[in-house]
Amino acid sequence: MFKDGILKSQRILVTGGGTGLGKEMATKFLALGAEVFICGRRKSVCDATAFELADKTGGQVTSYGVDIRNPAAVDEMVEDIFRGGPLTGLVNNAAGNFISRTEDLSSKGFDAVANIVMHGTFYVTHSVGRRWIAGKHKGSVVSIIVTWVFNAGPYVVPSAMSKAAIATMTRSLAVEWGRYGIRLNAIAPGVFPTEGAGKRLRPGEEPGARTKAVNPMGRVGQMSELQNLATFLLAPGCEWLSGETITVDGAQHLVSAGGFYDLREWGDDQWRQAREAIRAVNNQDRKARAP
Repeated sequence: MFKDGILKSQRILVTGGGTGLGKEMATKFLALGAEVFICGRRKSVCDATAFELADKTGGQVTSYGVDIRNPAAVDEMVEDIFRGGPLTGLVNNAAGNFISRTEDLSSKGFDAVANIVMHGTFYVTHSVGRRWIAGKHKGSVVSIIVTWVFNAGPYVVPSAMSKAAIATMTRSLAVEWGRYGIRLNAIAPGVFPTEGAGKRLRPGEEPGARTKAVNPMGRVGQMSELQNLATFLLAPGCEWLSGETITVDGAQHLVSAGGFYDLREWGDDQWRQAREAIRAVNNQDRKARAP
């Protein structure tokens, strides 16, 4: 789809780039000539990914262990990156989510999602954007949101609310920062199965199984489709495209009241089992992050 080297001379930061969708997008950017920076809370995971991708693509990739909920840590990372030259692109991919009946949510559970998705995304965007403005650099921001911003997000209300905030940020800053040559767009992906999301959103199920049954195209997304769309939004040639959210989900959001509406069928036992499964995954992650 793209010319070889179309991202040559581009410097792109991908948050949450150590695993999942972030890792897949970073791989594509590197293969097309970009210099890539990835960050995530687990430094060891990001370091391993950086080594793997550099070996696979021959590109230059740098990793950071950063909790984007910490604005000081975010600013320190961005300052370090800009010492080597300005970024040209930012992909806001880092996120957190889990299924829960909203009446069962604690304030801590709500904040666990909102602090990463809404606050963290703003901290990174703000840190990068103000350096672009100060240095008179153009730039492009692509934020990964959800199709629930168009319809509903039952059983994932903290994520739905936070992603809606990012969609609004995208439109607002596209207007405010357009005069500086800074573009902001968002991608609302359908189901692109990843290990981490599956464990917290559909514990115990085959990733994507329910999507295949209801999706108009009868399948889940292929990573190349997300990679290509993200590349298009960052590559030269569409400088007048800004303030948009593009959905890539095989039209599923047009026939579904949110991705988890079917969970209304669950009873107390099923919700208890889901909570236990999610808690086990979270405990494993905490152990993995421990020094």
